[in-house]
Amino acid sequence: MRIVVKVGTSTLAHETGKLNIKRTGALVQVLSDLKNAGHEVILVSSGAIGMGVGKLGLSQKPTDIPTKQAAAAVGQCELMYTYDRLFTEYGHTVAQILLTGSDFSSDERHENFNNTMSRLLALGALPIINENDTIATEEIKVGDNDTLSALVAVSVKADLLAILSDVDGLYSADPRKNANAQFIERVHGIPESIFETAGDVGSNLGTGGMKTKLNAAKICVEKGVNMAIANGENPDLLYDVVDGKTSRYTLFVAGK
Repeated sequence: MRIVVKVGTSTLAHETGKLNIKRTGALVQVLSDLKNAGHEVILVSSGAIGMGVGKLGLSQKPTDIPTKQAAAAVGQCELMYTYDRLFTEYGHTVAQILLTGSDFSSDERHENFNNTMSRLLALGALPIINENDTIATEEIKVGDNDTLSALVAVSVKADLLAILSDVDGLYSADPRKNANAQFIERVHGIPESIFETAGDVGSNLGTGGMKTKLNAAKICVEKGVNMAIANGENPDLLYDVVDGKTSRYTLFVAGK
């Protein structure tokens, strides 16, 4: 299988912005094992701004664009250094790719991206993708890595996109506000009514929320790519997602 895994800031970092060492190590171990099993793995990783906030000693996530971009520049170095060190321990070579919306809207740049991805996978590398937050502006940015991961999954013709978040999956209502919210294991198609179940942004350091994940699911299933949402606190859930085993995650089934 060709698998795209998206991991959010809430999975990689503590609320302080500092790296969650235990969880990041567990994620890298699982992804390395999936790759050892013969799967092609692509990682879309948030965390640059959050880690930059921690490394720069800022008290909270910045709201102005220049400071966000500065935090991203610092944090992206830390993020890739961490991934390179951890994946190397399992014998895997990583490659960094930073994208903006223009890399999907421009036919030439989109083709160049696909060519690069095909070659990296053929060479056995593990691509790690993030939005290029140091230069992205309103005009050219994708805006969130849930959407970015869906665009990547569709572009590379992935079999599966797995989004790791700070929630177990999709509920019939926001479980933080409604104790009677029911967990939804499978979704066929993306009816407009499903967006009514989405809550607000879950993490102080992240940019997404359930709405962006549902938008990502819509992009994927309409193009024949299955998508799952699982809790990043337990990266081992990826084994069940990849194997199609029933477990605590939500699967959006593509109409193929």
